[in-house]
Amino acid sequence: MNQDQDQPLTITPDALPEVITRYLKAHRAHDTAAAVTSFTDDATVIDDGRTYQGVAAIEAWLNRSATEFTYTIELTGAQRTDETHYVAVHHLEGDFPGGTVDLRYRFTLHGDAIGRLVIGP
Repeated sequence: MNQDQDQPLTITPDALPEVITRYLKAHRAHDTAAAVTSFTDDATVIDDGRTYQGVAAIEAWLNRSATEFTYTIELTGAQRTDETHYVAVHHLEGDFPGGTVDLRYRFTLHGDAIGRLVIGP
């Protein structure tokens, strides 16, 4: 058995699936209406220890996160674990506590949409 089988493979950010790229672009632009279309109807987002289940909850989370703090976000890396699991690494700077952070956006795809997104260090 290959010990590296479950290890993420570093990829270029432009090799991320289209649905992830579309979501990240809409999120950076604070375009909640476009961002939410990237998710399945029963998707789950986990951010800052809180879980958001379903499109309505995710839309409310996106609206709040777009206005709660002012920040810049830069995509600095990407990884692929398998055909449905990807990680996008972002560097954020802004007026949130700490002022700077590197976050990993861990995506699970269901078909051509995002079924799960977990955001953390």
